[in-house]
Amino acid sequence: MTVTVAQQRPMISPQVGQTTGGGLDVESIRSDFPILGRAVRDRRLIYLDNAATTQKPRSVIEAIERFYEEDNANIHRGVHLLSQQATFAYERARGRIATFINAPESSECIFLRGTTEATNLVAHGYCRLRCGPGDEIIITHMEHHSNIVPWQLLCEATGATLRVVPIDDEGVLDLKEYESLLNDKTCLVAVAHASNVLGTVNPIRQMSDLAHRHGAVVFVDGAQGAPHLPVDVQELGCDFYAFSGHKLFGPTGIGVLWGQHALLDDMSPYEGGGSMIQSVTLESSTYADVPTRFEAGTPDISGAIGLSAAVDYLNRFGMEAIAAYEDELLEYAHQRLADVDGIRLIGTAPGKVSVVAFALADAHPHDIGTILDMEGIAVRTGHHCAQPLMSRFGVPAMARASFAFYNTRDEVDALVTGIGKIREVLGG
Repeated sequence: MTVTVAQQRPMISPQVGQTTGGGLDVESIRSDFPILGRAVRDRRLIYLDNAATTQKPRSVIEAIERFYEEDNANIHRGVHLLSQQATFAYERARGRIATFINAPESSECIFLRGTTEATNLVAHGYCRLRCGPGDEIIITHMEHHSNIVPWQLLCEATGATLRVVPIDDEGVLDLKEYESLLNDKTCLVAVAHASNVLGTVNPIRQMSDLAHRHGAVVFVDGAQGAPHLPVDVQELGCDFYAFSGHKLFGPTGIGVLWGQHALLDDMSPYEGGGSMIQSVTLESSTYADVPTRFEAGTPDISGAIGLSAAVDYLNRFGMEAIAAYEDELLEYAHQRLADVDGIRLIGTAPGKVSVVAFALADAHPHDIGTILDMEGIAVRTGHHCAQPLMSRFGVPAMARASFAFYNTRDEVDALVTGIGKIREVLGG
């Protein structure tokens, strides 16, 4: 007999208290996410690990399932009906995502595996031929490893120099120092829209304008910005913007790089293979136009369709309303957690996205995560792929609770109660 997932995992109906905020019906939203109804260790799942990956609404799951049941075929060049339908769905997804971030042209949106691959594409396809000895790349002290390591590799390969913008004790960038680092040798600025640990939202428009005065190009890691904030790439003024589908309530293995068309058109391909060519002889090849040039091989067709469904789902509520509700939830979480004895909240910048990193006196972060897991509460522990940031705050690791618009105040209360149990278990 086949055992279904439902039989393996007991389901618990959501019992939430405060269910409205920012104009959202949070209880109804929660019902759209099947996994939020399951139990973990015989307790209702409280999922507070959204900065690592978000859960998926039923509409996303069904869109992927529908593609494989009805339209599955390889895209582009196929003359049969299934290929035409799959191609239409794939390119429609590109258009919807372009609208979501207000890209001037849908062709400026490239489907990749995620933010990490997008960063590497810019490093290899754009910067590698333009940066050399004496040139400089600027990053910040709050970056995720995926927005540090590619630039380190690039500097090693080209002889360019990496410069770092410091942050203060609240987790805010030192903009005066940033401005002083900029000069005519700056070829690129790479900065997170929002920190995955601190939640700090960086002033991208201001940073872009300053960089452009020196002829520098600006790459924005939007992995934590796109799920929480309205994104308008034209208003941000940056040159490249990247984000990952799995953090935006979409599937894993899919993401988007947006770039100004003139820059993309002047970039070299990152990978060679099928689809990305215009013509091939045994002696040489010419490459397809943007964006096909950067999508070698068979792409993640179902992933693009699933990400498009996620964007459609978010558009039902509007990112402004989502951001307003998450702001309320974050403020409540800060208030409740600030009253916990022995806690250190790390990242207290104004205007954060809904991330709370913390350390607890005499408790290792892994112990915090393990004990909270026994209460059905999922948080993230460790260095969060931001080891330089850990060093900046003098800790080897932190615990992190990160919220989405399906989380509630009741779940914040449960987190605080769970931290109290940590004290009981550890004898604090």
